[in-house]
Amino acid sequence: MTPHGITRDEAAALAWIDGLGPAMLDRTLAWSAINSGSFNLPGLSRMAELVGTETERLGGTTVLRDPAPFAYPDARGDLQPVQHGRNLHFRRDAADACNRVLLVGHMDTVFGVDHPFQVPERIDAQTIRGPGVADMKGGIVVMLTAIEALSQTSLADRLGIEVIVNADEEVSSVGSEPLLAEAARRCTVGLAYEPSATPEGVLAGARKGCANFAAAIGGRAAHAGRNPHEGRNAIVAAADLAGRIAALTETRPDLTANPARIDGGGPENIVPDRAVLRFNVRLADPADQTWLLDTLDRLVAETAARHDVEIALHGGIQRPPKPMDAHQRRLFDLVRDCGAALDLDIAWQATGGACDGNNLAAHGLAVVDTLGVRGGAIHSDREYMLIDSLVERAKLSALLLMRLARMETSFSAPRE
Repeated sequence: MTPHGITRDEAAALAWIDGLGPAMLDRTLAWSAINSGSFNLPGLSRMAELVGTETERLGGTTVLRDPAPFAYPDARGDLQPVQHGRNLHFRRDAADACNRVLLVGHMDTVFGVDHPFQVPERIDAQTIRGPGVADMKGGIVVMLTAIEALSQTSLADRLGIEVIVNADEEVSSVGSEPLLAEAARRCTVGLAYEPSATPEGVLAGARKGCANFAAAIGGRAAHAGRNPHEGRNAIVAAADLAGRIAALTETRPDLTANPARIDGGGPENIVPDRAVLRFNVRLADPADQTWLLDTLDRLVAETAARHDVEIALHGGIQRPPKPMDAHQRRLFDLVRDCGAALDLDIAWQATGGACDGNNLAAHGLAVVDTLGVRGGAIHSDREYMLIDSLVERAKLSALLLMRLARMETSFSAPRE
C-alpha cells in the first residue's frame, strides 16, 4: 500500500496509463479529424466503427443499436422524420459484482460537414485545438483507457461494465434515450465523459434540466389590403406566445425561458397562415416539470383562443433536472477521494448546462458526468484540450473503477 492508500494492483494499472500519453493524443487527433456532426450519418458511422474496434478488445459484446424514430416540425410546421446515427453499446458482465457501471460518451459534435472548423492542430506543447477534442472525442479516449486499465487487474471480474457511445447527444439524445434508459435500469452507477466544467478540472455538480419545444401555428391567409380582417395572422400569434413564454423566466427559482426562433411568413401583401415558434426552457427543480408542462398547455390554449388560430405544441423535457442530493454526493465524494490519492484537488459546481448525465440521474443512478478531459471553448471554433489531462483523467477514472470494484455493497439496487 502506498502512502496515498493505493494498492499494488492499482499502482501497476496507473503506471501503465502513464506510458500511454502519446498514443492517447494521436487517437484524439485522428478522431477529431473525422467530421461527425450530429446529422452527418457517414461520419458517425465511421466513428462508431473506430470506437467499436476499441471496445471489441475489452471482451464482452459490442453491438450497434438503431435510434428510436423521431420527428419534428419543419419551417411550415409539418412533422418531418429526423435521421440520427446508430448508437454503440458495449456490455461486459461480472457474476460476482456488487456494482454495475454505465459509462457514456457521445461521438457526435456540433460541427456539420459544411462548418469551416474541421482540422485539429497542436497549438503548443500543452494544447491542441480541434472539433470535438474536448467535447468529447478526448473524453471517449479517456473512458476506454480507464476500462482497459481495469481489465488488466484482478478486479475486472468484480465490476459489471456497460458503455454507450451515442450519436445524438448534441441534439438532446432523442434517438438514444430508450437505450440509455434500458441500460440504466441494469446499473448502479453512471459515469459520463463530458469535459470538465472549467479548464482547471472542476466537475459539474447539479445540472439544470433542458426542454426544447416547437409550437406549430396554423392561421388563415388573406389579402393584406383588401380583406385583412378575414385572415388570422400566425406570425402575430407566434410573437404573442413568445412574449408569454419569455415572461416565465424567474417565475420559478432558476427557471429561464428562451424564445429562440420564429419561422414563417412570406410576401408582405399576404396575412401569414403558418408560423413555428421554437423555444428552450431550463429548470433546476424536478418538482417544476409538471408545472411547466401544465403552464405551457395553458399559454398555448389562451394564445390560440385570443388569435383564433390552431397551435400544436411539439417537444418536451429531454433532460430532467439533476439536483445534487445525498445520492449524488456520495459518488462525488468517492471521486474526490480518488483524486486526493492522485494528488488532484477535485471540486464541483452547479451549471445550467445539461447532458446525458441528467438522463441517467433521472433513472435513479448516482452520476458524475464531467470525467472527460480538461479544456474549453467547446461548441466554437476555438475548442481546445489540455494534453496532459488525457493521462490525468484516465488515471482518475481507472482508480474510480477499481475502487467501485472493491466495494462490498451496491450504490443502489439494480432495477431489473
